[in-house]
Amino acid sequence: MRGRATDTELAFTDDAVLAGALRDGDEDAFGWLLDQYDSGLRHLAMRYVQSRAVADEVVQETWMGVVNGIDRFEGRSSLKTWLYRILVNIARTRGVREHRSVPFAAAANALADGGEPALDSDRFLAAPATDPAGHWVSFPLAWEHEPESRLVAGETVAVVREAMRALPPAQEEVMTLRDVQGWTSSEVCDALNISESNQRVLLHRARSKVRAALERYFEGGLA
Repeated sequence: MRGRATDTELAFTDDAVLAGALRDGDEDAFGWLLDQYDSGLRHLAMRYVQSRAVADEVVQETWMGVVNGIDRFEGRSSLKTWLYRILVNIARTRGVREHRSVPFAAAANALADGGEPALDSDRFLAAPATDPAGHWVSFPLAWEHEPESRLVAGETVAVVREAMRALPPAQEEVMTLRDVQGWTSSEVCDALNISESNQRVLLHRARSKVRAALERYFEGGLA
């Protein structure tokens, strides 16, 4: 287990200091960056490619991209966002090559055509002319009374993972960054080069589909 962070390591939390150290070839700076982000990069890479071996290659290419490209880092975004953007670009290319995914831009363009509804239309009654909003046929399932042990059980987690893998690529990408990696909306928009409104719609649709899969699971059906 590592001890308390040194003053140098604390300084690396400042992007300007870290970027400067990386440009100077500081091995401690690169080691700190590896400790902070290597596992997260690997986890995200697995969303695009079909094997851990290929994910490892994607991460290795990403680190080479950092070493070769640090002189071009201008600080317009955080170094973290810049790092993940390199990985996403490499991982997308490998994913398309393996037919695992389609280019993000192509998937995101579906938003311009209105996309699919967040919820199935059969969840609502037909809307009468006097009430165009319609009404629920069945409300979303409330989980407050589910035992906590069931909510965090491995089988439940597996349902979530499978539901996310079934999402359109753009939705899976946004949900992974927001809900798995814990990114803010602005970080996601910056890394993926999408607008805030597109990010919000993609995330809402993704969460709705995953929730629907969980509802089926908790109701005893097939997820």
